[in-house]
Amino acid sequence: ASWASGDLEAADRSLADAMSSFQMAGNILFSITGAYILADIRMTLGRLRQAFDTYQRSLQLAAGLGESVLWGTADIYTGLSELCREQNNLEAAAEYLLRSKQLGEQATLPRWYFRWCLAQARRKESQGDLDGALVLLNEAERQYVRGPVPDVRPIPALKARVWVRQGRLAEAQGWAHEQGLSPDDDLTYPREFEHLTLARLLIAQYARDRDDGCIHEALGLLERLLEAAEEGRRTGSVIEILVQQALADEAQGNIPSALKSLERALTLAEPEGYVRIFLDEGLPMGRLLTEAARQGSMPDYTAKLLAIYHEDERGHQEKSTSPSPRPLPEPEVPPAQVMLIEPLSQRELEVLRLVAQGLSNREIGEQLFLALSTVKGYNRTIFGKLQVQRRTEAVARARQLGLL
Repeated sequence: ASWASGDLEAADRSLADAMSSFQMAGNILFSITGAYILADIRMTLGRLRQAFDTYQRSLQLAAGLGESVLWGTADIYTGLSELCREQNNLEAAAEYLLRSKQLGEQATLPRWYFRWCLAQARRKESQGDLDGALVLLNEAERQYVRGPVPDVRPIPALKARVWVRQGRLAEAQGWAHEQGLSPDDDLTYPREFEHLTLARLLIAQYARDRDDGCIHEALGLLERLLEAAEEGRRTGSVIEILVQQALADEAQGNIPSALKSLERALTLAEPEGYVRIFLDEGLPMGRLLTEAARQGSMPDYTAKLLAIYHEDERGHQEKSTSPSPRPLPEPEVPPAQVMLIEPLSQRELEVLRLVAQGLSNREIGEQLFLALSTVKGYNRTIFGKLQVQRRTEAVARARQLGLL
């Protein structure tokens, strides 16, 4: 009841007392299986280290108790993988998921497999494999079995977040309409995740269409979500909301306000070792972190995050130049691109816009975190697709086609 109302502090105390009582009564199985729920509450409270300790204590309880607790420990390994993913230990996350699968398959419990698919989808998303994440989310949806605890991160909302990252905004808008979501809704904790997903959608719509109404709705919704999360002391939620506020301001070019929200988020996140909550936001967050580092904001933490960000970018570039075992869906392109022999990719459009702003190849590389040779390669491809020879011709041709 406390969990459903958003009072996670009270929920944490009640569940911890219950698990202690189970253990005193000799019901070790219930004490172990409750760890997954307790750790999930603590993650929402922003206590990643405490959640990790919760899992470790349960594994110690399970040690030596035999086959009867295998299914409970499978869930614990799934939870540990999610903690490792957030702290960017993706190799350990994969190992924990493998261990979970080995144990869970012996028990064949449907809620274990549903949870396992969700954790694997999140890992794929952090690796930049958005198509793979959707495949796993669809499988989780097929395997879903309602449990006794509040379903505060419904699968349709998780899918909508991936669609937003892919630029498939029409599908995300369809999800919001189907759920009856509005920026003016009364806010409750069980729907906090959905409303935060709606805010992400509104920010993406603004970035695409420059509709001031979208960004004002997003900022108003985020402000109300932040107030509710702070009142409920849900620090994990507060960090994510602050990140989205920073991205909304960055989209408008309001960098001072964006950095203010980002610094608050970094201050809350650093003691618990958060990483992916920032870096999964991609290029806009990379730009903000770079600016924060330039201004000396939390230098050690921003340097660590930027180092991982650059490593991610290199990995994504290597994947993009490797042969793909199956065709990937084409990104949405402006209607004018149908006039070209071969449409420009999203990244090529981004480089072209910076060329139009008068940036040199070196400046473009610094802004997009690309090597100089890579920028020059993009220029050659862009010139070829536009059938021009030089920068000025490329900009003129792009404007003629409505690409700028």
